[in-house]
Amino acid sequence: MHVNRFADLRPYQSPGHRDMRMLRMQGREAGPSDVMWLGVSQILPGGGIDPSASPEEKFYVVLEGSLVIETPDGTVELGPWDSCRIAPDETRSLKNVTNRTVTVLLAMPLPKK
Repeated sequence: MHVNRFADLRPYQSPGHRDMRMLRMQGREAGPSDVMWLGVSQILPGGGIDPSASPEEKFYVVLEGSLVIETPDGTVELGPWDSCRIAPDETRSLKNVTNRTVTVLLAMPLPKK
Protein backbone atom coordinates (compact mmCIF):
# COMPACT_ATOMS: atom_id res chain seq x y z
CA MET A 1 0.00 0.00 0.00
CA HIS A 2 1.15 3.53 -0.79
CA VAL A 3 -0.70 6.35 1.01
CA ASN A 4 -0.49 10.06 0.16
CA ARG A 5 -2.20 12.60 2.40
CA PHE A 6 -3.90 15.51 0.64
CA ALA A 7 -2.10 18.00 2.90
CA ASP A 8 1.27 16.67 1.70
CA LEU A 9 0.64 16.73 -2.08
CA ARG A 10 2.88 18.95 -4.18
CA PRO A 11 1.64 21.09 -7.07
CA TYR A 12 2.85 20.55 -10.61
CA GLN A 13 2.63 22.67 -13.77
CA SER A 14 1.49 21.80 -17.28
CA PRO A 15 1.57 23.96 -20.44
CA GLY A 16 -1.70 25.59 -21.46
CA HIS A 17 -3.26 25.29 -17.99
CA ARG A 18 -4.40 28.68 -16.65
CA ASP A 19 -5.47 29.74 -13.16
CA MET A 20 -5.26 26.18 -11.86
CA ARG A 21 -3.65 24.40 -8.95
CA MET A 22 -2.84 20.84 -9.93
CA LEU A 23 -1.81 18.17 -7.44
CA ARG A 24 -0.59 14.67 -8.30
CA MET A 25 -2.24 12.18 -5.91
CA GLN A 26 -0.74 8.86 -7.06
CA GLY A 27 1.73 7.81 -9.74
CA ARG A 28 4.64 9.64 -11.35
CA GLU A 29 6.49 11.65 -8.68
CA ALA A 30 3.65 10.99 -6.18
CA GLY A 31 4.49 7.30 -5.84
CA PRO A 32 4.70 3.96 -7.55
CA SER A 33 2.30 3.01 -10.32
CA ASP A 34 2.43 0.45 -13.09
CA VAL A 35 -0.24 1.79 -15.46
CA MET A 36 -1.82 5.11 -14.45
CA TRP A 37 -1.61 8.29 -12.41
CA LEU A 38 -4.25 10.23 -10.50
CA GLY A 39 -4.49 13.96 -9.91
CA VAL A 40 -6.83 16.62 -8.63
CA SER A 41 -7.14 20.14 -10.02
CA GLN A 42 -8.67 23.25 -8.53
CA ILE A 43 -9.71 25.58 -11.35
CA LEU A 44 -10.29 29.21 -10.43
CA PRO A 45 -13.07 31.30 -12.00
CA GLY A 46 -12.07 32.06 -15.59
CA GLY A 47 -9.39 29.37 -15.54
CA GLY A 48 -9.05 26.23 -17.57
CA ILE A 49 -7.08 24.34 -20.18
CA ASP A 50 -6.43 25.66 -23.68
CA PRO A 51 -7.41 23.35 -26.56
CA SER A 52 -4.92 20.50 -26.81
CA ALA A 53 -4.68 16.74 -27.27
CA SER A 54 -2.41 13.94 -26.11
CA PRO A 55 -2.00 10.27 -27.08
CA GLU A 56 -3.34 9.09 -23.69
CA GLU A 57 -7.02 8.91 -22.81
CA LYS A 58 -8.23 10.97 -19.85
CA PHE A 59 -11.05 10.55 -17.35
CA TYR A 60 -12.38 13.63 -15.55
CA VAL A 61 -14.73 13.56 -12.54
CA VAL A 62 -16.10 16.86 -11.25
CA LEU A 63 -16.06 16.76 -7.46
CA GLU A 64 -17.27 20.29 -6.83
CA GLY A 65 -18.55 23.13 -9.00
CA SER A 66 -19.42 23.28 -12.68
CA LEU A 67 -17.01 22.63 -15.57
CA VAL A 68 -17.42 23.22 -19.31
CA ILE A 69 -15.60 20.75 -21.57
CA GLU A 70 -15.33 21.40 -25.31
CA THR A 71 -14.28 18.88 -27.96
CA PRO A 72 -14.73 18.84 -31.74
CA ASP A 73 -17.94 16.87 -31.09
CA GLY A 74 -19.51 19.57 -28.92
CA THR A 75 -19.69 21.23 -25.54
CA VAL A 76 -20.92 19.77 -22.26
CA GLU A 77 -21.28 21.17 -18.75
CA LEU A 78 -20.46 18.77 -15.94
CA GLY A 79 -21.57 19.13 -12.33
CA PRO A 80 -20.65 17.28 -9.14
CA TRP A 81 -20.02 13.56 -9.68
CA ASP A 82 -20.47 13.83 -13.46
CA SER A 83 -17.65 12.25 -15.45
CA CYS A 84 -16.23 12.44 -18.94
CA ARG A 85 -13.80 10.36 -21.02
CA ILE A 86 -11.53 12.08 -23.52
CA ALA A 87 -10.26 9.65 -26.17
CA PRO A 88 -6.60 9.41 -27.19
CA ASP A 89 -5.65 12.30 -29.52
CA GLU A 90 -9.04 14.01 -28.97
CA THR A 91 -8.70 17.79 -28.68
CA ARG A 92 -10.33 19.17 -25.54
CA SER A 93 -10.52 22.38 -23.57
CA LEU A 94 -11.77 22.89 -20.01
CA LYS A 95 -13.29 26.12 -18.72
CA ASN A 96 -14.60 27.37 -15.42
CA VAL A 97 -17.19 29.95 -16.48
CA THR A 98 -18.57 30.41 -12.95
CA ASN A 99 -17.51 32.56 -10.00
CA ARG A 100 -16.69 29.50 -7.84
CA THR A 101 -13.67 27.22 -7.82
CA VAL A 102 -14.13 23.88 -9.60
CA THR A 103 -12.48 20.72 -8.23
CA VAL A 104 -11.79 17.95 -10.75
CA LEU A 105 -10.32 14.47 -10.37
CA LEU A 106 -8.18 13.26 -13.30
CA ALA A 107 -7.22 9.64 -14.04
CA MET A 108 -4.82 9.05 -16.89
CA PRO A 109 -2.62 6.16 -18.07
CA LEU A 110 1.12 6.54 -17.95
CA PRO A 111 2.69 7.19 -21.36
CA LYS A 112 3.71 4.05 -23.21
CA LYS A 113 7.44 3.39 -23.07
